[in-house]
Amino acid sequence: MAGTTPGTPRVLRAMNDRAALDLLLAHGPLSRTRIGKLTGLSKPTASQLLARLEAAGLVVATGTTEGRPGPNAQLYAVNAGAAHVAGLDVTPERIRAAVADVAGGVVGEFEVATPGRRAESVVHQVTGALDGAVKAAGLARCDVHRVVIATPGAFDPGTGRLRYASHLPGWHSPTLLDELAAALPMPVEYENDVNLAAVAEQRLGAARGHEDFVLLWNEGGLGAALVIGGRLHRGFTGGAGEVGFLPVPGAPLVRHVTKANSGGFQELAGGQALPRLARELGVADIPAGPVNEVAAALIARGAAAAAGPEHALLEAFATALATGLASLVAVLDPELVVLSGALLAAGGEPLRALVQNELAELAASRPRLVSGDVTELPVLRGALESALATTRDEVFDTTR
Repeated sequence: MAGTTPGTPRVLRAMNDRAALDLLLAHGPLSRTRIGKLTGLSKPTASQLLARLEAAGLVVATGTTEGRPGPNAQLYAVNAGAAHVAGLDVTPERIRAAVADVAGGVVGEFEVATPGRRAESVVHQVTGALDGAVKAAGLARCDVHRVVIATPGAFDPGTGRLRYASHLPGWHSPTLLDELAAALPMPVEYENDVNLAAVAEQRLGAARGHEDFVLLWNEGGLGAALVIGGRLHRGFTGGAGEVGFLPVPGAPLVRHVTKANSGGFQELAGGQALPRLARELGVADIPAGPVNEVAAALIARGAAAAAGPEHALLEAFATALATGLASLVAVLDPELVVLSGALLAAGGEPLRALVQNELAELAASRPRLVSGDVTELPVLRGALESALATTRDEVFDTTR
């Protein structure tokens, strides 16, 4: 037929294959009849599809339906072992690694402590963390299809050097990315840690179905991820969302912010501000310990208190957060703001409600504020989800 593109039936089969695989990922094991209903395919076509995917090693038969009238039907699931990916979450104190199968299940984890400026090279630390997770998964390094590494700051696409993260020892060598590429046999991608927390919320959590949102992160440092039109906005040098450097009312003007590794918003609403603010408000029994742990404990106490100095501390913290958020909202006008990170999670619903009320008075637009749903290792989960998205596109492409 004139105008028919050669190979069109093959492309249509591949589209149906991918639709079926996505349904199996979303719903778990399904019968041939159920897949046919969900895709709109006839029973014979659904049967051919499943046979094709089973022969390609992408689906496996797994059990049968039970407890329904009529004969039991064969169930099919994605072959989780068809591919594996890894994610690494890097902080100054440790590198945490995890391996996931193509269905998204975590099958191996490992952590390497990296305190201080150790002589051990970053390449050795990264490969050690990865190999530990791979071994825990019962795999070899070559079995990993793709790795996504999360770091504070961002690698400048023009120079390949890490920016906005002077507190991360050993990661600023101009040859680091080449050295890691030489040491690792699979494709490696690098992404800002807060951006990956947003990926986790977009795919699995509070931001599902939202095309324009901001994720505000407060844990260790204060940062944001910006999603516009469904895509991460990284900026020219990768520094979009480094809002800790944002000058804000109520905090002294910080100059030479990259040397200080801090800025007005960080000084006003970061974890280091909470112990000082607690003392000023007369909060008793301020605990000792690492700054972020102390800050989280103080915020949790404030969230549990209906009045008194502890509740006043929570209100002051909410005002500080809303002060910086007002600038973001004025520029971006997002549909949604997701609050994430240990310090914001510690405040729970009381903190979210206070920030929402404060923001309503400080900003002209009124985005909805929600707490993040992905509370367990959101950065690492985002790294895995990012690696899985690309890997599934490659592995599930049956036109190859």
